[in-house]
Amino acid sequence: MDLQGCGTALVTPFRADGSIDERALYDFARWQVESGIDWLLACGTTAETPTLDDGEWLQVIRIVAEAAAGRVPVWAGCSHNATRVAVARARAAAQIPGVKALLTANPWYNKPTQEGQFQHFRAVAQAVKLPVVLYNIPGRSAANLEPATVLRLIEAAPNIAGIKESSGNLVQVTELITEAPRSFRIYSGDDMMALGVLGVGGSGLISVISNIIPGEMAHMIRSALRNDWPTARRINRKYFRLMQGLFRETSPGPVKAVLAMMGKMGENYRLPMVPVSAGTHAYLERLAGELGLLVHGPRIEGEVRMF
Repeated sequence: MDLQGCGTALVTPFRADGSIDERALYDFARWQVESGIDWLLACGTTAETPTLDDGEWLQVIRIVAEAAAGRVPVWAGCSHNATRVAVARARAAAQIPGVKALLTANPWYNKPTQEGQFQHFRAVAQAVKLPVVLYNIPGRSAANLEPATVLRLIEAAPNIAGIKESSGNLVQVTELITEAPRSFRIYSGDDMMALGVLGVGGSGLISVISNIIPGEMAHMIRSALRNDWPTARRINRKYFRLMQGLFRETSPGPVKAVLAMMGKMGENYRLPMVPVSAGTHAYLERLAGELGLLVHGPRIEGEVRMF
């Protein structure tokens, strides 16, 4: 897998009754592609995936793949804290036409050792032929995937093709970029660290803010990759406060709030996700307004609901 650029970790739109809004998801994924994003990630953390049952999880991936229609690659998130379930999900996702890679995160809550993570990720990768991208997200999983373990995994399973790095540790990222084969792709999993990761040799970004500004983020990452740093820095400066604002409360609450303001979907959540506070909502609305993001779509009115 030789993919560089910016991919969106898509949100999942819900209807007011808590069901998946298939039409909103399809239209949203198409808009992402038409806006110039490089690839789409269905059923990552931003998708509220832990609240989806197995049937809904497959449904979301299929809809995104249908909307992409082969124009950009689709990655499928197949994370779980039970290895056998993660393996089953990887096998199921790999059968969906249009899915070109799988993303799988550290097992959460179990807090496995490095050896436990090694065996978990190896089992997932060996169950499929598609490229597998590891996802290191210790802030949510309570388990860091160390560079030495990643290097062992690359040796053990040749289809492990990259990693989404969300440790927030640029030294760790740099160590991995230095030690891993040149063909191994390291993606920033944090919008605010993207240019730093690219500066030390990273391959791209798996983004939250690109749900809102897909074209702009794709342009920023492509600019950095071709060493047009003035352009990349200008875009980063313009949107940096919004990047921060989207993590003022637990994601994807803030990004869904902004998308509702833009008219892209209703502001509906599944518990334990809840709406952002009134203060955060006002702050995000002011930022989005200053950036001109609210011009082309009125906010969808109505009660905010959680299920």
